[in-house]
Amino acid sequence: MAGWRDLVRLAHGYRGPIAGAAALSLLGTLLALTQPLLARAAVDGAAAGRLRWPVLAALAALFAAQASALALGRYVQAHTGEAMTRDLRRTLTGHLLRVRIAAYDAGRIGDLIARACGDTAVVKTLIAQSLGTGLAGLIGLAVAVALLAWLDPWLLAVVIVLFGSSFGALLAVVRRVRIASHTAQNAEGALLADLERALGGIRLVRASRAEPLEAERLDTSAGRAQQANLRMAGMVALSGPANDLAVSGAFLAVLLSGATRVSSGAMTLGDLVAFTLAMTYLAAPVYEIFQAVGAVQQGSGALHRINEVLALPVERDRPVAVAVVGGGTRRTRPVLEFRDVWFGYRPGSPVLRGVGFTVPARGQVALVGPSGAGKSTIFALAERFYEPDRGSVLLHGRDTRFTPYARHRAAVGLVEQDSPLLAGTLRDNLLYGAGPVTERDLRRVLAMTGLARVAADLPAGLDTPVGDHGRRLSGGQRQRVAIARCLLARPALILLDEPTAHLDPDSEHALTATLNEVAEECALMVIAHRFSTVRSAARILVVDGGVIAAAGTHGELQLSSPYYRRLTAQTETLQRYA
Repeated sequence: MAGWRDLVRLAHGYRGPIAGAAALSLLGTLLALTQPLLARAAVDGAAAGRLRWPVLAALAALFAAQASALALGRYVQAHTGEAMTRDLRRTLTGHLLRVRIAAYDAGRIGDLIARACGDTAVVKTLIAQSLGTGLAGLIGLAVAVALLAWLDPWLLAVVIVLFGSSFGALLAVVRRVRIASHTAQNAEGALLADLERALGGIRLVRASRAEPLEAERLDTSAGRAQQANLRMAGMVALSGPANDLAVSGAFLAVLLSGATRVSSGAMTLGDLVAFTLAMTYLAAPVYEIFQAVGAVQQGSGALHRINEVLALPVERDRPVAVAVVGGGTRRTRPVLEFRDVWFGYRPGSPVLRGVGFTVPARGQVALVGPSGAGKSTIFALAERFYEPDRGSVLLHGRDTRFTPYARHRAAVGLVEQDSPLLAGTLRDNLLYGAGPVTERDLRRVLAMTGLARVAADLPAGLDTPVGDHGRRLSGGQRQRVAIARCLLARPALILLDEPTAHLDPDSEHALTATLNEVAEECALMVIAHRFSTVRSAARILVVDGGVIAAAGTHGELQLSSPYYRRLTAQTETLQRYA
């Protein structure tokens, strides 16, 4: 579990502000511990009939200086905590954006969001309550004990016995607080993941009349979070009374024992007042230490969960130069080549089995085949969301494993079937990741994809917000935006997953003409089930069972592939009855 070492490592770059906050907190403690000495002089003078106004003025100045130092120290502490939390969130979100896709497949997005937001907020509280003040509390405690020993060692022994028992109770509690904190943070993450699941599919929930089901699921998750937080709160609550009882018991014991010693002449009334006042100031550093230890135990669960995220594998470029495989120039070499590629999402369960094919630098290649045959997996490997288990994928004759991810994805564009858009304007989505784009290029692509008329019908044209996930646009419009965005980036290869799935016949015909035009400038690789798209492809690859079962043109496959003939007949039958 994370603990003090993780906290120290996290605070490594903030030693200056933390030291400043600790110094201010320590200054406040030292100013407080100076007050009992002046109070003793004032009380002894008053008992002798002399009121020392300079001493009273000095006490008032000490009170004001102490309050100022502690207030400034708390502000510096809070400022440092906010800065550290922001940097931690920057590190965490930057890491999440580079985590391998396989790690996302194995986890829940909502829980990762909870770790980036909720757990870092817990760490902020941990920083504000432990760093600096905990160190100052230790130093202040040592100074206070030294002062009490100088004033009266016998009364100090009474105080140590009572405070020692409270420390023992604290140590018994902190171990359980650590475990309860981790459980509570996991429960909070599960609740946020369930909420993200329900809201992300809110249309499905409404259409399925599943609101009661999701409400019950969320209530169950909220109940688990409540119970986990209550267990942690109960553990924390036990540590507070231990400190309070120790202070109250020590105060009463000092008053009783001190009164006896004053009456016997072993100490003056001023000594008793000074000792009692110093002992009350002892409570402040003790409380800071209790608070720091408790905060670390509560925050250890959040730190552990954050460390788990930072341990997720990320995409890292390999700085290795490799030679081009094969001859020819960049224009004549295949833009993409699969060589005996094997891949599976789980060990021992291959989805692709020795797949091999080439995609020329110009023209259109179509992938057809039943669902689950491996077509989308081929796209995922071509886009480098995954790496092959065996074999190699080549881009312009170079092994993609030794190509920087940014350079590879600049050359390979992807248009997914569900065409996800981001919250923002239509222009924002068109230019997302495209780099510098001239108005002339933008107008050309809008005309090619049929978006010029769509933009003209929108209230603010290209500057119209499209809504969360682009919900203000139709499915076909979202697909056109995704295609236009990809065209504006000018990749060497465009991967299109069912580009005509959401289009009406007229739009499909227009898009087919657009794809034929684009294929003269770069390479296209299309997953298609509609044979109006397949027929125009220069080459068709039939994928079945994780292998390339057949390859050729539409006419060649009609003659040579029984599977392709069946697939064509089934599609034409469905289109006839549609």
